Amino acid sequence: MIDRAEIVAQAGSGGSGASSFRHEKFAPRGGPDGGDGGQGGSVILEAVDDESTLQNLRFRRTYRADSGGGGGGKQMHGRSGEDLLIKVPVGTVVNRRTPAGELETIADLDFAGARVVVAYGGLGGKGNARFASSTNQAPRIVERGQRGQRGELVLELKLIADAGICGIPSVGKSSLIAAVSAARPKVADYPFTTLEPVLGVVDVGWETFVMVDLPGLIEGASDGLGLGHEFLRHVERTRVLVHMLDASHADALHELDMVNRELELFNAELAGRPQIVVLNKIDLAEAQANLPALTAALEGRGITPLQISVATRENVDQLVQTVARLLDSLRTQGPGWTESPPVLNEDGEVEVDELEPLPVVHPQQQRRFEVRKLAPGRYEVEGRRLAAMAEMLNLSQDESRAEFYRRLTRFGVQAALRRAGVENGDRVRFGETEMTWDAE
Repeated sequence: MIDRAEIVAQAGSGGSGASSFRHEKFAPRGGPDGGDGGQGGSVILEAVDDESTLQNLRFRRTYRADSGGGGGGKQMHGRSGEDLLIKVPVGTVVNRRTPAGELETIADLDFAGARVVVAYGGLGGKGNARFASSTNQAPRIVERGQRGQRGELVLELKLIADAGICGIPSVGKSSLIAAVSAARPKVADYPFTTLEPVLGVVDVGWETFVMVDLPGLIEGASDGLGLGHEFLRHVERTRVLVHMLDASHADALHELDMVNRELELFNAELAGRPQIVVLNKIDLAEAQANLPALTAALEGRGITPLQISVATRENVDQLVQTVARLLDSLRTQGPGWTESPPVLNEDGEVEVDELEPLPVVHPQQQRRFEVRKLAPGRYEVEGRRLAAMAEMLNLSQDESRAEFYRRLTRFGVQAALRRAGVENGDRVRFGETEMTWDAE
């Protein structure tokens, strides 16, 4: 099963605005009529029930959405690019790689229909008709389309199941799921471990639950040894753990402690996950010899184990019913609360406790930009909107550069740069655009 994939999501760029003037027979002064560019398409991930692995993402590295169309004369706007929808299985965790190379989780698609935009399409540029005013009736200013976002994504699938069978290799996990469901994992009479999780649907009367056969754990799995994190990632989504032990092993208690220790080292929450301890292979003579001492040791820890034999199906139905009852209690279990009866005073009126006044919290106004001095003669203005304006306006054109400076004055950026000590001839960076400052 393919449960990890790395892809690149490239959103579409916006279309550029048009520079055009109306030329018609009876309109000698028609004025500017350049249309706007279209919006670029975004890349969207959606969780669906039809997919069970990330197999379909193996054969394609880069996913590109459509770019927006350019504007035209007669105020014709460019078409918007279509969004690209990528379908992934339920339980997919979406991570984005940062410029520093680290991974940050941006979404957990844990139900069918969940969506996340992983790369937004670029804005369409404005045509010269948008810049006409009473003082500038024939502008030649146009905006270029904004580049679409690009994201390097690491997708990880964490299976969502009600019960997970865990334990060391070759204790009978695959045989159990094959006995209680229609799943058919590889089963043999020699030691080996399942290399990938196997899901099965278990019927219990009128109810069903999903059980997963998880690959076997070895010591050091929390540090990545063996299948390591490939196994432990899927344990996080199970509500109940069926911890299977081989009763014929003399060191079964050590195996129990080792697996639980690896689970806790990987994720502390797994230590508190409900567990059903199962002693398998009780049909073997070695197991019968170990059962009295093994059962007494477990009961001394407050654990009542279930004794089963998957080979002869002894007590297998009892195990399934126990798992179903535990799952049912977890579904119906809630915090619970009871409303106490009202307290009456001497006049028979309901006493109401005086509540302390709640503090008034005023929203903090977020700064739209921040000016930083990088070095003598070099400055950086951080702000997404300002970076987009610098990218979309052609700053090599006098009229566009004058428009950019007007916007900076309106936003208060010029005043902030002057306070920081900027002078003409200094280099100022807006996002990925760097320019020579000559505002005066």
